[in-house]
Amino acid sequence: MWERLRSIWTVPDLRNKILFTLGILLAFRVLANISVPLDHKGQLALQSLLDPTKSGLGQVFGLLDVFSGGSLDKFAIVGLAVYPYITATIVMQLLQPIIPALQSLAAQGESGRLRFSQITRMVTVPLAFLQAIGNCALYQRQGVLPNFNLFDPSYALESWTILFTLTAGVMILVWMGELITEKGIGNGISLIIFANIVSRLPNEIAQGYTSAASSGGTGIIGMVVFAVIALATILGIVYIYQGQRRIPVQYPTKRSVGRGMLVGSSQTTYIPMQVNSAGMIPLIFASSLLLFPTVISTYLTTSSVAWLKTFAIWVGVVLDPQSWWYWVVEALLVIAFTYFYAYVMWQQQNIPENLQKQGAFIPGYRPGEPTNRYLTTILNRITLGGAIFLGIVTFAQWPAGAGTGGSQIYSAASVLIAVGVVLDTVRQLEAQMVMRNYSGFLS
Repeated sequence: MWERLRSIWTVPDLRNKILFTLGILLAFRVLANISVPLDHKGQLALQSLLDPTKSGLGQVFGLLDVFSGGSLDKFAIVGLAVYPYITATIVMQLLQPIIPALQSLAAQGESGRLRFSQITRMVTVPLAFLQAIGNCALYQRQGVLPNFNLFDPSYALESWTILFTLTAGVMILVWMGELITEKGIGNGISLIIFANIVSRLPNEIAQGYTSAASSGGTGIIGMVVFAVIALATILGIVYIYQGQRRIPVQYPTKRSVGRGMLVGSSQTTYIPMQVNSAGMIPLIFASSLLLFPTVISTYLTTSSVAWLKTFAIWVGVVLDPQSWWYWVVEALLVIAFTYFYAYVMWQQQNIPENLQKQGAFIPGYRPGEPTNRYLTTILNRITLGGAIFLGIVTFAQWPAGAGTGGSQIYSAASVLIAVGVVLDTVRQLEAQMVMRNYSGFLS
């Protein structure tokens, strides 16, 4: 292992890619510690808001704080992280089968992909601005930003400055992520999220150790249970993430024999159908769908309308992350969204039609509709395994303490992101080493 690591460092261009990636991530962590000025009262209110033991909003913002690497805790200028960009990407992917113009872009190759990415960045700007308004409005109600007012002449300049700063922070991170993708190693956006999650590990481990030491034997047992669940989750994610069903495909080829003679033959390859083709997207969908009513209900608990106030309080009790049924509902939603997103991505790939255009076929099945039915049946079966696994991982957050004031670092989305990014980066390093005629990083 150490010899292979040393061989990576001896390749100049690969070493430069790694150093460039680390440099961008270091600059990003510097930005994550530059905060929007808050007075002492606002800082105390922010700490109270992020406490998962006090309200459902604490669980929401506590998890978002993990994803932002503590940027929310510090109210940093990059506190929104890259999640508006991720939302814009998901929206654009869902709209692609619906809007003909987006479908035509997908068929234009590299130029179409670049134009599609440009549109995604343009959509990110208003989404980031709207999210900044929502966060600041919630902060204003919780006493974090008591002077936030976009239309009061006394506070308008300061309020608009905060909004534009948070929006610019999102776009700076998107730019940094694209620089890593282009000139570094790995997917830049994923690495930024990964750096956010990993940056919280020392703090979370220290808090867990302090809590276990103060609780005596009970705390130690809790730490052991947490470690076992986390380790089993990581091993399961690696196994499912790497799992795939390989469908054999034959492509017709012709080779020249003698002068003017062509002999037909076939080349056999395969279609890799992933067990978890949806990735972390179902987890984001399910969490957003459940957390949105919780956020809205906080605005209605102070309503002057009696029935509306009662309803808002009831919603807060039903959707309490400290209850086990909350995680059961989220697990069921994850299963449903896994199927939904897998089918959306399958329709966009349009594999049966592309095979037919290339003259390729699956042995034993005619091109066209028979091939489509066969591949759809396989998609149903392998997606069931991936969906159930994601549902189990989601529910495992409850005994691990993610919703009961325990460690926020353990969440289905954060673990899945971290493991996926590590595997993807290692594969890219392996490809770089093999391309340079080395034995490879893994083999």
